Amino acid sequence: MFIDIVKISVKAGDGGNGAVSFRREKYVSHGGPDGGDGGRGGNIVFSVDQGSNTLLAFRYKRKFVAANGLPGGGAKFHGANGQDLIIKVPAGTLIKDAETGKIIKDMSDDQPFICCHGGRGGWGNRHFATPTRQVPMFAKQGAAGEAKELQLELKMLADVGLIGFPNVGKSSILSRISSARPKIADYHFTTLSPNLGVVKTGEESGFVTADIPGLIEGAADGAGLGHAFLRHIDRCRLLLHVVDVSGIEGRDPIDDIVKINTELKKYSEELSSRPQIIVANKTDILSPDADLSAFENFIDENGWELIYVSAATGDGLERLVHLVSERLKLLPPITVYESEYSPEDEYARSDEGRITTVRRENDTFYVEGEWLVNLMGQVNLDDYESLAFFQRVIQKAGVIDLLEKKGCIDGCTVNIYDFEFDFVK
Repeated sequence: MFIDIVKISVKAGDGGNGAVSFRREKYVSHGGPDGGDGGRGGNIVFSVDQGSNTLLAFRYKRKFVAANGLPGGGAKFHGANGQDLIIKVPAGTLIKDAETGKIIKDMSDDQPFICCHGGRGGWGNRHFATPTRQVPMFAKQGAAGEAKELQLELKMLADVGLIGFPNVGKSSILSRISSARPKIADYHFTTLSPNLGVVKTGEESGFVTADIPGLIEGAADGAGLGHAFLRHIDRCRLLLHVVDVSGIEGRDPIDDIVKINTELKKYSEELSSRPQIIVANKTDILSPDADLSAFENFIDENGWELIYVSAATGDGLERLVHLVSERLKLLPPITVYESEYSPEDEYARSDEGRITTVRRENDTFYVEGEWLVNLMGQVNLDDYESLAFFQRVIQKAGVIDLLEKKGCIDGCTVNIYDFEFDFVK
């Protein structure tokens, strides 16, 4: 079974609580507080699994939670950090925000990506000792880890895409020019999922080819199988449009090309404009008196390159590989999608469970909400960049608009869990 779109829930670990502890030692009359800090919660980390080309591993497991940090102890002992949870995905997987559809990360390289950060550990009571408060009986709780609802979408990393109607020989060509061994049979829809093959053109050079399940008329509207896999040629730099010129099934190759390109255009204007090479297959069973002049004129009129091959005998395939290799040298590299998602977007979502309340006492406005508790635990308000992030979040989350509706004007004091600032619009 091939699975290329799944929705999952991920949550980083919560930070451990700080400890309330005092040094008790013989002959030491004023030991003072020595509560240790809590450990950091584990992160949610995505990494690329080069041996996988499907999201089948997520079919039954959709919820991923990293370990929490452990609480601090006495004698300034720091709690253990929670272990990171590493989630392996195939190369080319897009990590998207499930609600907005924005791309968070394109997993097209070998670098791990921290999707959700674990909560910071809480401070032990030793941090709260002052000359006037020498016996602090409290510590800080650990912050909650980040949580997200994600959609994973696989878009294969292939330089070349084999497209065409069912049973025109795409899988046969792939098996001939690479080490891939797709299922091959003399009936339609033999290929039920995309296949990848590496075509070698030298000791350290080559390109990756994807065999896409056969398209039919109406595929972009949901007919057949191909519509479900069109996303896998989104990254392809070059399309090999395979047609059957033997006429053994009674189809017109010109009509096939027109129909397939119509489906590509319906799916994506940009995809339909990609460079194409027309691969005329099954020449081994082509009638000796076949007239292909109209077919060749049609190809010339559209500015495509044409090459005749036979996947059965191997004739023309070496020339095809050489031609593709030369054309790829002139084309830009495989598309890598840029992130469309910012951390502030997490707090701007329309979550029904996210409630923000504002109450007024004289000229001070108190803003409260569970999500704000987590936010305050994740930002360092003494750092300029962190403070700027905090300001963007409350703006995007509608806190400023809510304050104005409650009558907050310039000069009023705003209190968000003991953090106070003057309101300036």
